Amino acid sequence: MIIKHKKLLSWVKEMAALCKPDKIVWIDGTEEEKRRLEQEAFRTGELIELNQEKLPGCVYHRTSPTDVARTEHLTFICTKKKSDAGPTNNWMSPKEAFEKGRQLFKNSMVGRTMYVIPFSMGPVGSAFSKIGIELTDSIYVVLNMRIMTRIGSAVLERLGKDGEFTKGLHSKADLDPNRRLILHFPEENTIWSVGSGYGGNVLLGKKCLSLRLGSFLGNKEGWLAEHMLIMGIEDPSGYIGYIAAAFPSACGKTNLAMLIPPEGLKKKGYRIWTVGDDIAWMRIDTDGQLWAVNPEAGFFGVAPGTNSKTNPNMMAAIRSNTIYTNVLLKMDKTVWWEGGDPPVPDEGIDWQGRPWRPGTDVLSSHPNSRFTVPARQCPSITNRMEHHHGVPISAIIFGGRRARLAPLVYEAFTWRHGVYMGATMASERTAAQYGKQGEVRRDPMAMLPFCGYNMADYFKHWLQMGKRMARPPKVFHVNWFRTDENGDYLWPGFGENLRVLEWVIDRCRAGVGAAESPIGYVPRVEDLDLNGLNLPNGTMDKLLEINKIEWKEELKDHREFFKMFGKRLPKEIWDEYRALEKRLA
Repeated sequence: MIIKHKKLLSWVKEMAALCKPDKIVWIDGTEEEKRRLEQEAFRTGELIELNQEKLPGCVYHRTSPTDVARTEHLTFICTKKKSDAGPTNNWMSPKEAFEKGRQLFKNSMVGRTMYVIPFSMGPVGSAFSKIGIELTDSIYVVLNMRIMTRIGSAVLERLGKDGEFTKGLHSKADLDPNRRLILHFPEENTIWSVGSGYGGNVLLGKKCLSLRLGSFLGNKEGWLAEHMLIMGIEDPSGYIGYIAAAFPSACGKTNLAMLIPPEGLKKKGYRIWTVGDDIAWMRIDTDGQLWAVNPEAGFFGVAPGTNSKTNPNMMAAIRSNTIYTNVLLKMDKTVWWEGGDPPVPDEGIDWQGRPWRPGTDVLSSHPNSRFTVPARQCPSITNRMEHHHGVPISAIIFGGRRARLAPLVYEAFTWRHGVYMGATMASERTAAQYGKQGEVRRDPMAMLPFCGYNMADYFKHWLQMGKRMARPPKVFHVNWFRTDENGDYLWPGFGENLRVLEWVIDRCRAGVGAAESPIGYVPRVEDLDLNGLNLPNGTMDKLLEINKIEWKEELKDHREFFKMFGKRLPKEIWDEYRALEKRLA
């Protein structure tokens, strides 16, 4: 491989002098290279080969027990001014961050190989796409990046002699949690990650570039990098309406992106097309509309709870060419996890490498155990994955987990009102999340952990994007999690959510009615197709009900949340706050 990019060569040389690897290998992306890396990882124990008859092309990996999730408290935005990182991010000055990072990276790759991974987020050559180079000492990272991004010679060719690229440096180092840092330098287009082997911290194209640096670049260059699924809903006439949707964790984003229509709507001829389950990059095209691509090429999904009922499309996808992380290794070299398909195995080796049997309090798989799978293997995947223009977005949907407050679905009055809806998005904590159960956690646009700059400026950027569009998408809010007085869910969820999305798409085409309420347009019961859905009498009324007293209490919380941004918060947000206050009075 001939490298013509002098700045790239110089940077690789400089980082190698810091980390001191025994050798440097440039990744070309070929199948032969993949086989060679796998064989090496099998020899060292970094990977275990799974049963190739039952799970062809699949491998297994365990992380350190102290390295199983994103480490938010060790993740920093490193800008010259603290105010540019904003009150929702951990901040460190670039000078201090580089100094600390160098100490941790010094000699971290002695006895190891440094792999140079050229990768593209988004189709190679698209106006949407960004090129990065990740240096790593982990074969696990290389093989995951093969699935999650477009890598290799084609990317280097596109980069040419002087193309712009994100500089990403990763080393497992000694995996000591006290010597772990994930550092983002938006002003230098640089990411440093040290001391971790967990995907969310070390696949630098994912949250690091696609969201934290991506959101910063989007603000600078006039586009949006968002923590959103993208899906197409094809109606009986063949029209496909595309939506982008943001949900906090534990709200079923991946399951929605791969939804299978319920029988009542399947008969009408509905189909779902999956574009992405996690990240959307959106630009205003020459037609004045918002278009989106999924910058990723794979899915990095949570295993527990994934089964043939909750997500049959994902279960079909992960039967081959998949990397499984921190799940149960069965005796026949296949895998299982809590909430997976039956039967529960009689025995196995758990995610920490210990013998496991059912009936104990010990989980076989870590609650954040993962699978990494190529998107093309999903049965519902769109044929527009590599389309350079992406897909046109008709609707943006925000959602949260609220037991009482938010109705099943409602529509914003305007784009500006929609930005307010996204800015005040919240979920109640579940038992699986750290903190007090039931406590309301604000997570604007589901971007709180991922926005790479001041969120007040981020809201301003959203408002400005709306002004630039000829036809902005309509904005909606959904809540699948409303409960009755016994705490039972009122709405069945899963495939039945398509009934709500059908109304959303019809609203975008002005084909269905709604009732005006203080919080937005809400469907009447007759506006939703409930054919084949037998809900108890009065359930839909409860699902669509708006309690003004509870909303007035919610407003107080909005005010407290906004105060943290001080004078930097756009005036339009306060205008929307006062307008909602007036409508509720």
